[in-house]
Amino acid sequence: MSRRPLVAANWKMYKTPSEAAEFVRELLPLLGESGRADVVLAPPFPALEAVARILSGTQIGLSGQDLYWEDEGAFTGQVSGRMLAAVGCGYVIIGHSERRQFFGETDETVARKVDAAYRNGLTPIVCAGETLEQREAGETECTLLRQLNGGLGSLSADRARTLVLAYEPVWAIGTGRTATPEIAGEAHALIRNWLSRRFEGAAEEIRILYGGSVKPDNARALFSIPDIDGGLIGGASLKADSFAAIVAAAKA
Repeated sequence: MSRRPLVAANWKMYKTPSEAAEFVRELLPLLGESGRADVVLAPPFPALEAVARILSGTQIGLSGQDLYWEDEGAFTGQVSGRMLAAVGCGYVIIGHSERRQFFGETDETVARKVDAAYRNGLTPIVCAGETLEQREAGETECTLLRQLNGGLGSLSADRARTLVLAYEPVWAIGTGRTATPEIAGEAHALIRNWLSRRFEGAAEEIRILYGGSVKPDNARALFSIPDIDGGLIGGASLKADSFAAIVAAAKA
């Protein structure tokens, strides 16, 4: 089946509310018609409201970069799915490699956060990927399967239909190295195969994004691979012209 491409911008810890608002005003005229691809912006938490105001009335989605698995409580510094939904988010990124590397994210916490996202009407963008050491040791497949089973193993097929996955080879994030379309395609096919076994009919509806140093000059080749349904874009999403070019590649 034909899946509608999705391109998500993960701004990480960049852009104040005023900088984010200025960026979105610059970006919108560059995107053109939004009919052939979905676009999602994930600003840092303090900028969500400023971006939501500008996106109001557009087709562009808003995403949190993380959430906590409880809806409220004495959890200093945490942000709940309920809060994200209230500010206008329709998506949330879960299990990004930087959350795993620096902040103790595990497959178990990913599963709890996925449940919290659905409970609050948010579409989870769940990340999975291997480090350079794991790839060189031939552990790419077992690493991906462990993360998928641990984070999504208890998910129902009905919920899974709206799930978004992002394959992010950790060795290619922020390093300038990019998986070749062939390497990326192999990982995406492996993930699709797991989805087919786990969710049967729902598997073909689930979009799998590539998230490893996508740039305007490699986006079209990556997005031409059958199981790559768009991208989770980091550094190249911080400039309006480069992000718009990547969106254009997804539409093509």
